Amino acid sequence: MSLYFRILSYLKPYLGVFLAAVFATSIFAALDAFSLALLIPFLRTLFADVDAEGGEGAGAAGANGEAEPTTDAALLDGLMDGTLGRFVDLSAPPSEAIQGIIIFLLAVFFVKNIFDFFRTYLVAWIEQAVTRDLRDQVYDHLVDLDLVFFARTRVGQIVSRLTHDVEQLRTLVTKELARILSSVFELMAAISLMMLISWKLTLAAFLVLPGVFAIWGPLLRRVRRGDRTVLNLAGEVNSHLQETLSGIRLVKASGAEEHERKRFHRLTWDYFKQFVRTERFRALSTPITETVGALGTVVILWYGTQLVLAGGEISGEEFIGFLALSMKLYSPVKYLGKLPAILQPGLVAAERAFEFLDAPIEIRDRPGALRFPGVKEEVAYEKVSFEYLPEDPVLREVSFRAPAGSVTALVGPSGAGKTTLVDLLPRLYDVTGGRILVDGTDLREFAISSLREKLGVVSQDPVLFHDTVRANIAYGLEGVSDQAIESAGRAAHAHDFIRRLPKGYDTVVGERGTQLSGGQRQRVAIARAILRDPPILILDEATSALDSESERLVQQAMERLLQGRTVFIIAHRLPTVQRADQILVLDQGRIVQQGTHDELLADGGLYGHLHELQFQADSIAGEALPAGSIRDPVQRR
Repeated sequence: MSLYFRILSYLKPYLGVFLAAVFATSIFAALDAFSLALLIPFLRTLFADVDAEGGEGAGAAGANGEAEPTTDAALLDGLMDGTLGRFVDLSAPPSEAIQGIIIFLLAVFFVKNIFDFFRTYLVAWIEQAVTRDLRDQVYDHLVDLDLVFFARTRVGQIVSRLTHDVEQLRTLVTKELARILSSVFELMAAISLMMLISWKLTLAAFLVLPGVFAIWGPLLRRVRRGDRTVLNLAGEVNSHLQETLSGIRLVKASGAEEHERKRFHRLTWDYFKQFVRTERFRALSTPITETVGALGTVVILWYGTQLVLAGGEISGEEFIGFLALSMKLYSPVKYLGKLPAILQPGLVAAERAFEFLDAPIEIRDRPGALRFPGVKEEVAYEKVSFEYLPEDPVLREVSFRAPAGSVTALVGPSGAGKTTLVDLLPRLYDVTGGRILVDGTDLREFAISSLREKLGVVSQDPVLFHDTVRANIAYGLEGVSDQAIESAGRAAHAHDFIRRLPKGYDTVVGERGTQLSGGQRQRVAIARAILRDPPILILDEATSALDSESERLVQQAMERLLQGRTVFIIAHRLPTVQRADQILVLDQGRIVQQGTHDELLADGGLYGHLHELQFQADSIAGEALPAGSIRDPVQRR
């Protein structure tokens, strides 16, 4: 039941609008049933008119030409005559009374449809409001989740739950709930009038209804399991599609189109099989409920004719009116009978969406978190250890100090832990052992938002969004002037190529910056870091995508960017590596060497080995090797 209450809680902000929709629905249901009940006085007046013209029916008509009401229907007749009599002169000649009843019936239909419009509009309004709130809540929580969550969750699954699952949940919260209430009101109105006509015939009509609800028990569990599998497979299809499109260059270059087709076709075939299997059970709802409804109609026809012909308990007009109401009755009954199967996709989608909403945010601000002031003295790693998976450490008791304003370079073979080491600084992950201190204060004592505001990051694979160059440079900053953005572009030696773009700084760069070359994207990312003017700067192979000319230009910008900042560099191609205040050589999660470029070369060891490998690679490639540089192709994250 907690799941149902949680789902319904999304209606709370719109309770007033929802109650207005409920009111409109109740009035619509009442008028809908009332319009069918008007058949009784209409038929009675019509038959009285026919009998009067034929000279018959003297014993069956009262003073006003209407049939004498039976005992069961006396209350209904009083209600109908009392209501209808205010608008129609029932004592008038039958032909005139029939015209009045027809006009009154049209008026009832008109008012009924006005309320139908309002209930439909209000429900649609609530649907979209709830959809917006659901997506906003899921998205807001997603962007707060830690990188560990995204490392274990496929992006396609995330997109599927944010779109398809939220849509299913929206349908459950609003559309299906509105249909449930409408069906209940229609049932109540129809049953009330049917009871007024004949309580015996009403009970007979309900003899078969328990079967509608009972037969769904064995099928419900199958449908629920099937719906969860279908939604999971839909997420896998989305994941594969996204991966293929994001890596389409590799697919083309590898001639792997056929391979990707086969993989995608297998996924869509699995989805198709599971969907059809689940729908096979769900599809049983219609024939089952139709069969039960037909049985109920047979019971009404058989027993009703007995009451009319044998017992005389109800008149023919009342029986026809009862039949019309019973036809109206079976529509909501059939819907409610299928309801368990109808609700399953929404309930499963709710569970999947709530799994994301309930995913814990492990990296949070501590109570009374401090605002990060920057670095005045030093950044110190004290016996820092970290592991993504239990018993599989990536960093092992790493200790070093980086004085304020110094440049610390990180080198080492792939998988040594270089990138992980700097990812701990903005608390993208939290240490699993040891601590990181800034001016003697544990990094975890600072508010995360204020900490990250003081950090600038330029990675080997710069992230640009489908927006203008201007917006990408000023990303995450508010109220930045155009002059400041252009100054950052000039400092990063990006201004000239930006001006040559079709709309200059207002040019949309495309998804992930596909409209720009690798070097251009890198310079835009560097301009972003320059604009933020952070006291701590992290460069993760920031010039790896630059050609020689672009690298020369960016190196000049870097010289200015590094001044007065505490810098951590994972970028062997930067000349600043050889002039770094200290170089940390990592291997298998440990610092195996530490010192300046000259000291490490003199010491040999892993640093000297990496330098020798790069020297040989550059010689083979016929490249001129800048003095003191280390261009090791294996030095990646």
